[in-house]
Amino acid sequence: MEALREKIRQEGEVVSSSILKVDSFLNHQIDAGFMMEIGREFAHRFQDEKITKVVTIEASGIAPALTAAAVLGVPVVFAKKTKATTMDTEVYVEQVESFTRGTTYDIKVSKKFLHKEDRVLIIDDFLAYGHAALGLAKIVKKSGAQLVGVGAVIEKGFQSGGELLRGQGIRVESLAIVERMEEKEIIFK
Repeated sequence: MEALREKIRQEGEVVSSSILKVDSFLNHQIDAGFMMEIGREFAHRFQDEKITKVVTIEASGIAPALTAAAVLGVPVVFAKKTKATTMDTEVYVEQVESFTRGTTYDIKVSKKFLHKEDRVLIIDDFLAYGHAALGLAKIVKKSGAQLVGVGAVIEKGFQSGGELLRGQGIRVESLAIVERMEEKEIIFK
């Protein structure tokens, strides 16, 4: 998606050779109009999959998941990282390692929101090592639903997540794949 690559070039900040900061439009402040373009692109790429649910992890995955779900006309379900007192006790749980935070945490999805009849698209902001997507894929599998694919706004092609997911036969659609990052330059695949 050329518009996304251009937005990353203009607004992205290379923090290190492995950290790309895009908080001006995706992770902290959200460019709502642009996020709708992202949602339309995901919906277009997965239009033939008969998706019934879009699933993500709070918090940065919610915006692209919501716009994709809105275009597809289906609900979005997000895995919670903390258990609220109002959350159902019947949940699917998986442990996920966060590349950005350097921590491991449990993600939880209420069993009442995923069913064996569902066809699920996982959407996330970044695909680095694939831990978040794999955790969500395990939850989808536990529910009996069918995983139709994973959509990543930005894939770090120099990290192993995309290769790992594709190696397991999971369809991955990344809107921008970063091949490498240098001090002032972002090189796309």
